[in-house]
Amino acid sequence: QVTLVESGGDSVQAGGSLNLSCTGASYTGATRCMAWFRQGPGKEREAVATICREGPINYADSVKGRFTVSQDNAKDTLFLQMNSLKPEDTAMYYCASGYGRPWYLVYAYQYWGQGTQVTVSS
Repeated sequence: QVTLVESGGDSVQAGGSLNLSCTGASYTGATRCMAWFRQGPGKEREAVATICREGPINYADSVKGRFTVSQDNAKDTLFLQMNSLKPEDTAMYYCASGYGRPWYLVYAYQYWGQGTQVTVSS
């Protein structure tokens, strides 16, 4: 059983930074990729970034150059460093793990955390 727990969400002003963490993010036979998704108010859940055991790392176009996904395998922790935050980044951010193909689809991930809220004010 995989249990993912996110933390690090907060309220910040535009231009600020946050670093999200997700514990329990370890690779198994069924989980070859770890991902961050987000769901804004009234929007569908969308992929933000993913990192896989054999590569590659993928980012949504909207966050490229601003967000960085990384992991500490020794501590089974996934990170999302978010810089230059914009109001449109406001969302609940979810950690997920699974097969990850295709990387951007919700159904490609079998395990989900409860989410951590990020609010960016202008």
